[in-house]
Amino acid sequence: MSAKVNPDLQKERNTATFVPEEFTIWWKGGKKKYEQLLALEDIFLNDPELKDELPISYMSQKELYEHAIRKSVRIAEKIREIRNNGEDNVDTYNALLGGSLGTALLKESNPMALHFVMFVPTIMGQGTMEQQVEWLPRAWDCSIIGTYAQTELGHGTFLRGLETRADYDEKTQEFVLNTPTLTAYKWWPGGLGHTANYAVVVAKLYTKGEYRGLAPFIVQVRDEETHMPLPGIDIGEIGAKLSMRSVNQGYLGLKNVRIPLNHMLMKNQQVLPDGTYVPPKNSVLTYGTMMFVRVALVRDAAMALAKASTIACRYSAVRRQSPIDPNEPEPQIMEHTTQQLKVFPIIAKAIVFKANGENIWNMYNNITAEVEKGALERLPEMHALSCCLKAICSADAAAGVETCRLACGGHGFMDSSNFPTLYGMATAVCTYEGENTVMLLQTARYLVKVYGQALNGVQLVPTVAYINEAIKTKQFRSFDGSLESIVRAFQFVAANKVRIAYERIEQYRKQGHGPEVAANMCGIELTQAADLHGRAFLASSALYEMTKLASQSSKALGEVLKVILELYLVDACLNRLGDFLRFIDLTDNDVGNLELRLQSCLKRLRPNAVAMVDAFGIHDRILDSALGVYDGNVYEKMFEEAKKSPLNQEPVNQSFHKYLKPFMKAKL
Repeated sequence: MSAKVNPDLQKERNTATFVPEEFTIWWKGGKKKYEQLLALEDIFLNDPELKDELPISYMSQKELYEHAIRKSVRIAEKIREIRNNGEDNVDTYNALLGGSLGTALLKESNPMALHFVMFVPTIMGQGTMEQQVEWLPRAWDCSIIGTYAQTELGHGTFLRGLETRADYDEKTQEFVLNTPTLTAYKWWPGGLGHTANYAVVVAKLYTKGEYRGLAPFIVQVRDEETHMPLPGIDIGEIGAKLSMRSVNQGYLGLKNVRIPLNHMLMKNQQVLPDGTYVPPKNSVLTYGTMMFVRVALVRDAAMALAKASTIACRYSAVRRQSPIDPNEPEPQIMEHTTQQLKVFPIIAKAIVFKANGENIWNMYNNITAEVEKGALERLPEMHALSCCLKAICSADAAAGVETCRLACGGHGFMDSSNFPTLYGMATAVCTYEGENTVMLLQTARYLVKVYGQALNGVQLVPTVAYINEAIKTKQFRSFDGSLESIVRAFQFVAANKVRIAYERIEQYRKQGHGPEVAANMCGIELTQAADLHGRAFLASSALYEMTKLASQSSKALGEVLKVILELYLVDACLNRLGDFLRFIDLTDNDVGNLELRLQSCLKRLRPNAVAMVDAFGIHDRILDSALGVYDGNVYEKMFEEAKKSPLNQEPVNQSFHKYLKPFMKAKL
């Protein structure tokens, strides 16, 4: 931050009615975590070896990977130092590998991230105690680098379609792994291209000639000394992508690769030396690792929206354009109601997603603890909820980043705005860890199942209990526009969407169609039902969590949070107005009042908008945007970034003498 702050931005901060740091402490997870994060930022952001003198957008793919490896090793060395001092915890890894600090250090992601995010957790979650003792010390110390290879060239979210197979050879007590076709090649694992020397490979398991289901295997892919691919291993990088360009995502082909029996992770299912297969106690135990990642992605969506709205909001305070009153000077574009409508709901959504992310994270931990004790009843509920929230929050995050980019006009198109990277990272989430439409369909199958149970008088678990209520009441009464009635309306609409999906599937089944065919014919109804279920949960959770947060905050901050909550719920309602009108007797007056309340929320948030995004506490290095710098010196920063272009390092480019001049001087 420079000593000189843009006066328009400073004026916004001076008019704020609350102290931003109070909110920052909540946003960062409490005072202790906030202080730890500040300490981490000091350690890593001030390390000269972790700074980029040249914007990475000017690097070739090869240069970028080598640059990323150098920095990722430096980060790992510093993590090792922190761990040796006994100062590391899960938040350290979250911040540096999946969090915003990590993206500040490696803008296009860390090629070693999957080692910590998937390889290590999979061994912890699916390995026996003996396997954990064997593998985890080496993995934690990074004496081996691993990745997680599940997705294939021909199949991703549909796991039963995976082709890689592992056949057990009883004579040698080894598994023989093969990718029998080109489409069976593993495709997309981060770090697989040239970084990792081990991988957890998910393959179809065969013992005694019978297919047993999918299983995870630890496979060495490169020599530990030379890093050369081992015999039978065909490995490399998949090429350039929309974003995450330094992750070194790779492909993997296997031809008669033999691994020992104990390289199959056997916590939940086992193969005995004689080839006898011992299945898992419950198939839902396979939800674990993927569910963990999907729950974490909800919090990542909140951070993406926080970054995007911070850039757009600060820029909206600095940029002056288009007089509202022809007789007055050009105003800050934040004065335009249409600009407020673009940016302010994104701020609200970031905060609501954060509150929901913490809620579902706690729910996940509670249900995981129940599973460890053998209580599996709520695992399907958690799986269904994590699927639809992953889909909704990632889709909304990608759309929100794009809305904020458009709110910055042409300058938002510049790489120096950081919107291209933000959008690339946000939209990637829509397809990894489960493609969004498939995620919604998984949730919908659960909803249709429990709807049938509710019709038979079964009292459903908490997140779908609203279906019982809707079946009982059949008609929505008294929409008075209160936040409580908006939440109840969301639940009623969601229940009716589930009802329609259920009834249409039943109708097709009575016509002789099998359940899978009937479900495909109702795909639109099913995805809509799952989407509304997720949004009903978000609305209900937002009302509870944000009301609680407001009551625990100072009066000044509490009032702002109430506006944030109202803005989120009213905007969410208006965005689903067609569904509301279908199932609820809303009058023209009801809709008009909602529209006026939306405008009122924008007006009431206006004095605190900049303070609110400041309260996200995002360091300039993490935001990495010329348009969103804390001091508001946007145009100076844009010009400074433009001058870094390699094309500006010489007054005349050689192409002039080689091509342009001969062409221009040529006689016709």
